[in-house]
Amino acid sequence: MDPVTPLQRKKILRVLFVSLLLDLISFTFILPLFPSLLSFYRSLESDSSSTLNRILHYLNAYKQAFAVPINARYDIVLLGGALGSLFSLLQAIASPIIGQASDKYGRRQALLWSMCGNIASVALWCVAVDFRTFLLSRIVGGLSEGNVQLATAIATDISTDAQRGATMALVGACFSIAFTFGPAMGAALASITTVAANPFATAAGFSLLLIVVETLYLYLWLPETLPPQRSPSGSESRHVEPQPVAHTNNPAILNAIHFLFLLPFSGMEFSLPFLITSVLYPDHPSPSKLNGRLLGFVGLIASLLQGSVVRRLRPLTVVRVGTVACTLAFFLLARIQDTTGLYCAGTLLAVTSATVVTGLNSLGSYEAKEHNRGQVLGALRSWGQFGRALGPILFCTLFWWAGRETAYLLGGSVMVGVTALVLTALKHPQLKEKK
Repeated sequence: MDPVTPLQRKKILRVLFVSLLLDLISFTFILPLFPSLLSFYRSLESDSSSTLNRILHYLNAYKQAFAVPINARYDIVLLGGALGSLFSLLQAIASPIIGQASDKYGRRQALLWSMCGNIASVALWCVAVDFRTFLLSRIVGGLSEGNVQLATAIATDISTDAQRGATMALVGACFSIAFTFGPAMGAALASITTVAANPFATAAGFSLLLIVVETLYLYLWLPETLPPQRSPSGSESRHVEPQPVAHTNNPAILNAIHFLFLLPFSGMEFSLPFLITSVLYPDHPSPSKLNGRLLGFVGLIASLLQGSVVRRLRPLTVVRVGTVACTLAFFLLARIQDTTGLYCAGTLLAVTSATVVTGLNSLGSYEAKEHNRGQVLGALRSWGQFGRALGPILFCTLFWWAGRETAYLLGGSVMVGVTALVLTALKHPQLKEKK
């Protein structure tokens, strides 16, 4: 396939950037609200037969398996970890299916299907006056969220090998900008009560508005980028016989590193709101705002790094820097006692957020060909999401059972191993100017 013209590429990247920004800002609204959301539903549902109390019953049974006294206030930590794990597990299951669908039916078609599921998910959150409805919204969202992997496939479709790293950094910058503004906006909107039965309806309603606008924008402006394949007769066809691929970095190794990195990192990431509300500032009147400020700070630093530094570095260098920063962040979080230490750790997390996943996506894109791009990138995302599925529940269990110091020190030890694997097992790909 001949590469797209510079003008076409610029237009598609603009659509991709705007749509991803809307999507991720909407997605990040809920992140600083989890402790408050779960506490609200817990206080609301006193009936022992309710969905929430049945889940808490099983979690309490799990607690009793440990021969260590447990403070009941940490139940909310474990419940939050369980919900985070469920969402990522569903994404891990759905990602390969979404990737293969985009190879078969086209990126645009698969993305619009995904957006319909996202709309349904956020609409359910808007009307979630009980925990069961909120849980259903998370299930629908986990099964339908394919925007990021499809954006990665689209960016790969329209880029030469030499452009790939900078293009992936653009996708990563959307994450960083969204984390700069989204959590703070979500926390602010959550303080505005418009529906008494659901105090989070304002945040949910604004999130729904962003998703609907994004869907209409994609429908009107996003062209199909899946390269048409040519049959032996020369006519265009969507079917092509797979050809052997010479890998610089075997996709199985990239998948394993993605899993092993996100396993501890996602647990640490998910535990931050609980670290703030349960350990550092247990008596603060507005913990959601503290969470939003920290996530906004991390997003701002990460977006500045991606716009100025990351896009100019080779993908493997990016991954190496990020894993080292993540390791240092774990060991620092094990000991901090004040705001200064928290924001120092936040700076290291910003470096990690700006680098590792972006770099792994870039490395993965070099190993994918036109006929299986969605499949390869979907598998890479799936393994990462399996890490995200296990990370929150395992890490929050450690946080709640053994204490934050043990949890973060163990996470740091795992990251030492991941860093060693990155330094020894991965190679720089040989870049070409033309596909």
